[in-house]
Amino acid sequence: MTLEEIVRLVKEGKFYKSSAWEKKRLEILERDNHECQRCKDAGGYSKGNVVHHIKHLDDRPDLALEDDNLMTVCEACHNALHPERLRTPEASKRRQITPERW
Repeated sequence: MTLEEIVRLVKEGKFYKSSAWEKKRLEILERDNHECQRCKDAGGYSKGNVVHHIKHLDDRPDLALEDDNLMTVCEACHNALHPERLRTPEASKRRQITPERW
């Protein structure tokens, strides 16, 4: 897959559905024994089911399928690596909690 094809798929939001990504994802999961590498580095263990781009895909599409830029993580670690995804429009509209007044 060429860089131009990757960039096009990223812009169209279709990269993660491509056969090239699915193949690479399975290779990385197997390479990492389906273990979260962040938990492992911290001395723990967690089953990993997400393949994370260390340098984000939007910033570095040229590294989209590079083994050195991919790591297996668990969902909790992936959420920690992407806190911006946890913010929802509804959460930002909630009223701020004010001090209790008696």
